[in-house]
Amino acid sequence: MGSVKKIYQKYELTDRNIDRIIEMAWEDRTPFDAIEDQFGVKESEVIRIMKKEMKLSSWKMWRKRVQGRATKHRRLRANQSTRFKSTRQKHISHNNISKR
Repeated sequence: MGSVKKIYQKYELTDRNIDRIIEMAWEDRTPFDAIEDQFGVKESEVIRIMKKEMKLSSWKMWRKRVQGRATKHRRLRANQSTRFKSTRQKHISHNNISKR
């Protein structure tokens, strides 16, 4: 098990990226796979980041909530991801801010 700093360096994570990873991990509907798709960070690494960045009581509460939760793991979701998406809705560009 490497340190969290090594994870930050490995993926060249900025403070903004770390904040976004924490935000996505905290959300119940965002699967760990989406975080990995966007940032390359694996579930076990997200858990270590969360543990380092959060108060212990908050981390324990989050960990208890997401452990084994179907919505946090695509393979456990089955066909729950059949949410409505309008044909006029723009494609999500991995939360990158578009140039204006």
